[in-house]
Amino acid sequence: MRKALKSKRWTIISLSLVLIMLIGLIVLGAINYYRFDFFDKKSVFLDGSYSVDDGEWTPIDPDTPIVNHGFHKVVFKGKLLPELEFFTNINISTKNIWYTLKTADGTPLVEHVYRDKDEYLESVYNVYTQSADDPDDPFLDKEYFKEHYPIYYSLEMFYPDTPGYYVQTIDMDYLKEMGVTMDTELVLELDNPYPISRTNLSDTLEVTLSFANGSYLQFFFDSLPSLLLFVLVCFFGVFLFPIAGFILGKINYKYLTFGVLCLFWGLYMIAQSISEYMNLWIIDSTVCMMFEILLNYFFIISVFFYLRANLERSVTRIIATVTVTFYLLMVIAAVISHFAGFVDLYGSTPNIYIFTAVCTIIITVLLIIEARNNKQAVFILASWTPLTLSIILDVLNRCFSFTDIHFYIFGSAITMLYQIIRLIRDLKKQYKEAIRYQQMQKELYEAKVSIMVSQIQPHFLYNSLSSIAMLCKLDPDTAQKATITFTKYLRGNMDSLKQTLPVPFERELDHLEKYLYIEKLRFADKLNIAYDIQCTDFELPLLSIQPLVENAVKHGVGMKEDGGTVTIATRETDKAYEVIISDDGVGFDTEAKKNDGRSHVGMENTRRRLKDMCNADVEITSVIGEGTVARVIIPKENNK
Repeated sequence: MRKALKSKRWTIISLSLVLIMLIGLIVLGAINYYRFDFFDKKSVFLDGSYSVDDGEWTPIDPDTPIVNHGFHKVVFKGKLLPELEFFTNINISTKNIWYTLKTADGTPLVEHVYRDKDEYLESVYNVYTQSADDPDDPFLDKEYFKEHYPIYYSLEMFYPDTPGYYVQTIDMDYLKEMGVTMDTELVLELDNPYPISRTNLSDTLEVTLSFANGSYLQFFFDSLPSLLLFVLVCFFGVFLFPIAGFILGKINYKYLTFGVLCLFWGLYMIAQSISEYMNLWIIDSTVCMMFEILLNYFFIISVFFYLRANLERSVTRIIATVTVTFYLLMVIAAVISHFAGFVDLYGSTPNIYIFTAVCTIIITVLLIIEARNNKQAVFILASWTPLTLSIILDVLNRCFSFTDIHFYIFGSAITMLYQIIRLIRDLKKQYKEAIRYQQMQKELYEAKVSIMVSQIQPHFLYNSLSSIAMLCKLDPDTAQKATITFTKYLRGNMDSLKQTLPVPFERELDHLEKYLYIEKLRFADKLNIAYDIQCTDFELPLLSIQPLVENAVKHGVGMKEDGGTVTIATRETDKAYEVIISDDGVGFDTEAKKNDGRSHVGMENTRRRLKDMCNADVEITSVIGEGTVARVIIPKENNK
């Protein structure tokens, strides 16, 4: 019952978390709809025209995203937007591109450009010497500085040709000091060092007009709500699905792997939501880029492991394992190539994305092969189809750029919703099964009490004690043995109340021998006992054979004038063990017995216990005047 209550409690918690997530989505939508005038997002901060890859010049619409695919160079020419008279800062956030802001005559104002190591160290050395106070500082020596200054540990030093994720704030006062006015002609040049990249220009450049701390304000309004939402997704991954799998009674690898998937999906989405601002806290722009890309790879790997957990056949699992292994090797090779200085992680992403699609298609085909002959194929397909389709569509979009939508967000969300519904259903099913189990235990206990009581009914006690009392005068030694046997018999009946599992047949046979020894005292020569035990290597419920033997004694040979014989035999077949209780007593009409209006509680309890605990069946045949045969058939597969 405790386990059932625990599963019910987790069902309530699951529904509460889903409700919180829905509220978060509503709040996120409201915040995006009711925008405060603390900042203003623009496609670019110039009013003029732009050219892509030396093409024709197009007027700039600052309020519309500028979408271009696979560009090498974009040049913007124009004056500062009129709105900048009301703002104090221009916040520029770039991803994997270089940029330079300069005047029309070529005077550089702000730049994030490629510099080799010597140029980079030269600029750092100049900044350092301007702020140095100690004339004896050894780092004032340029050669010593280049050799010992810890800037060497920056990844930007190892990858000076990697733009990474970069955030820079341009103060309007600084532009005024440089002689820039609202009528000054400015040039903004964007260079893409990845010619095979199909990234939209609007994804690589983010411009925000703001007052002081504009980047942080934009982060607060734009990214913090979604960040909190994805923290909840991570919570689902760390706690809800893995713990729910354990609550269901065993390690459920589908829930466990989906929990890992949710964790890395949440972390990846957190990285995406803060990618425009990551450089505010992580100084090295290359590390910012690596952080998001590696989380993307971890997310894809967790997807593959989840899909593999849905496979049942050993052959398909092996193929999926080999596929995932190859993908892991590709990712490891990309990381090694990055640190070896051959190609950085962003440069290797096109190849990884193509291989991601190939691996996804392979595992999807394996899942379809398994699901096609399953009666619940629709539900099985629903557990992973949205996820695999979204990944394949995202890769195609990466290659052909037909939309700005990120399909994996919707695929992951649909799959997560399905898993939550499935989890609630499983917990509800387990709760019902736990209640049913408690009811069954109660019924079994009542059945055992009924059987125990039936074996020690007053008339049986009276007859047994009367027989022992008579033997005390006639044969004291036999009376002593009978008393000890009767005591052990009673103890065996009492012990049956504590026994919840099947017992070896030898134990049941030992108890039967005690019962028949006492009955033999009563019936004397009118009761003969025969044993034909050919196998004993099986188990059955305690006191499950005695009611059948009692019927053979009481209603079989006991009703016959000159008595008879009760035979207890065991047999072993290819598929089952059999216990056979036969007598040559008066017999009865089995059909009339069923319709005599009596409840036959003892016999029904015996059948139920044998069925519930051993999946055994009881067959009774009888011929009037010839006797009765009761056969207990215990399948071997349930007795291992």
